[in-house]
Amino acid sequence: MLTSRRRFALLSSTLAGTVAGAGVLAAVVATAASAAAGCRVDYAVTNQWQGGFGASVTITNLGDPIDRWSLVWSYTAGQAVTQAWNATVTQSGAQVTAVDAGYNGAIPTNGTASFGFNGSWNNSSNPVPASFVLNGTSCTGAVGTPTTGAPPPTTTAPPPPTTTPPPPAGNAKQMEDLNRGLVSVRSGSANLVSWRLLGTEAASTGFNVYRGGTKVTATPITNSTNYLDSGAAANASYTVRAVVNGTEQAASEASLSFANGYLDVPIQAPASGYSANDASVGDLDGDGQYEIVLKWDPDNAKDNSQAGVTGNVYVDAYRLGGSRLWRIDLGVNIRAGAHYTQFQVYDYDGDGDAEVAMKTADGTRSGTGQVIGSGSASHRNSDGYILSGPEFLTMFDGRTGAALSTVNYEPPRGTVSSWGDSYGNRVDRFLAGTAYLDGQRPSLVMARGYYTRAVVVAWDFRNGSLVRRWTYDSGNSNSGAYGQGNHNLSIADVDNDGRQEVVYGSATIDDNGAFMYRTGYGHGDALHVGDLVPSRAGIEVFTVHESTSQPAMDIHAGNNGQIVWAAPSCGCDNGRGVAGDVYAGNAGAEVWSSGVDGLRSTSGANVGRKPSSANFLIWWDADPVRELLDQTRIDKYGTSADTRLLTASGVASNNGTKATPALSGDILGDWREEVIWRTSDNTALRIYATPTVTDRRIHTLMHDAQYRVAIAWQNTAYNQPPHPSFFIGNGMATPPQPNVYLR
Repeated sequence: MLTSRRRFALLSSTLAGTVAGAGVLAAVVATAASAAAGCRVDYAVTNQWQGGFGASVTITNLGDPIDRWSLVWSYTAGQAVTQAWNATVTQSGAQVTAVDAGYNGAIPTNGTASFGFNGSWNNSSNPVPASFVLNGTSCTGAVGTPTTGAPPPTTTAPPPPTTTPPPPAGNAKQMEDLNRGLVSVRSGSANLVSWRLLGTEAASTGFNVYRGGTKVTATPITNSTNYLDSGAAANASYTVRAVVNGTEQAASEASLSFANGYLDVPIQAPASGYSANDASVGDLDGDGQYEIVLKWDPDNAKDNSQAGVTGNVYVDAYRLGGSRLWRIDLGVNIRAGAHYTQFQVYDYDGDGDAEVAMKTADGTRSGTGQVIGSGSASHRNSDGYILSGPEFLTMFDGRTGAALSTVNYEPPRGTVSSWGDSYGNRVDRFLAGTAYLDGQRPSLVMARGYYTRAVVVAWDFRNGSLVRRWTYDSGNSNSGAYGQGNHNLSIADVDNDGRQEVVYGSATIDDNGAFMYRTGYGHGDALHVGDLVPSRAGIEVFTVHESTSQPAMDIHAGNNGQIVWAAPSCGCDNGRGVAGDVYAGNAGAEVWSSGVDGLRSTSGANVGRKPSSANFLIWWDADPVRELLDQTRIDKYGTSADTRLLTASGVASNNGTKATPALSGDILGDWREEVIWRTSDNTALRIYATPTVTDRRIHTLMHDAQYRVAIAWQNTAYNQPPHPSFFIGNGMATPPQPNVYLR
């Protein structure tokens, strides 16, 4: 797909240039097909890898309408088409012929038809075809005498090639150029107006609040980023203006209204029998407002351990107003279930628009209709598992859903039984994340396996192409990360070198792909990484364990794996565990799990009764102590009982007994967190925001790199809540100013 920000073109009346790398497009413009001949061909090498390349071709008919088409070109460097979609492509020697697929045979005047293919090349030269012939006539861009008497159309050269902008000097991290995220949440007979303090702004920045055109704050607000407007109408509209050095700045965007305490974002199910599942956010169009990316699961989705054919998985993008930007159909060769599709939403190339990355396969259809691989192949076996056929990794355009770059998924499945079983359970355990591996720009992290062999692969998306950065492979012996992975991962700068590492359960992989350490405690279901012990320097890791011969749970140093505290084995699969400061009566975070009694300090002391849930956490009320988020409710921990803060109605949680939200995080407003659930009828995503005033000011958590990438990986397998790189809780220190630059 050619967008205004990603259209790489080389225009000439006689094209004979060489494609030096992926993402280069050549437009051949010349004369058309039959009666009133005239056509244009856009030929794009979309990605390139060792021995192979992908390409897309768009025909523009500049003459009279045609009913069927055949396009012919020749290669000069031995290229060969190996598979095609949206056209039937044959090759005889150097000559290639592409014939329409029937449904796309008719092209009206000024209309287009597109198809794509994969091919092989010699790894040194991949020249663009010099000319194209449509229906027997050479395409030159000129138009013959029109039979209708209409004036000949004109063509405009596309913009020149663009490249990924380099980061600025220094060690600041790339972050989104967000707006204020301004919301008005009904709070009794008042409205709580809440907005972001951006990471690039001074902590002392003042703000004036306006209801309509009337200023309602007597003096600028400097101690928080919220304001309670008493007696105002529920549907009142607000803006805020920053005050810098005594000068009021431009008005923000208008507020989003949570007149009933929530905002409904309408969504469209792909068919009956589908439920809205995990979600993520990203600024897909560069306007400073988040959009929502949503995965749809069929009702027959399966765990890897369960046989059975599933329906297709779909991924949509929605604006907060409910308009759908695009829909990706992952096709019959991607199975539905918690461990198969882990999607990442992030601005990987720094152009100001987020991309969306996920595993794809034969038959995946992009948001613009591009078919990846073979559109007709089905690799399902009789038990519904997909244990053969190609596997791909695709980066999609966040604006349009178009496939920008597709590469082979690494590692390949190889011999299924080498991953721990022969029927297809452990081979298809996938994890995904986003990490600042170079200290400044984000990279995509995709992984396979954790019960036995563990392989973690890092990718950069630069200049329109996915390029592998490094691969970590534990191999098949019990060393390194072998057998140490969880049903989730986390990303954090555990060694304080400015670059982030991959916390892979009971093992950690360094920013350069080197193995750092393992505790040897093995696989687990829950993982929390953050400054859990503020009296101790650095990041800590908390995880629970499945093995009955290992500690039930442990806290260890993020930089070297040294054990801070470990609970004795519970003789059970300790399947749930949480770490966070939920009790002001204990310093730092508390930890608890399903298999260990009580609420524990990070040194193991029993400091109170166990909370009522062991699931998600959320900053919801006025203080910095975190609340409990479980199913469709929010509770405040207390020494004798929990206090209910929110019982959501008309909504449902996801992922069965895991009972997780679609997404929770600092998505809008001040530093406190919102929660998104699907409505029970799957017609909307309902966003809840706190109605409670706070006197605390913290920069938006979305400009803390550890927290921001945690929102990206939250949808991975067994979803976990996000943690920032600094401690938020009772007795907290003033957080550091984020060191970021905005794109």
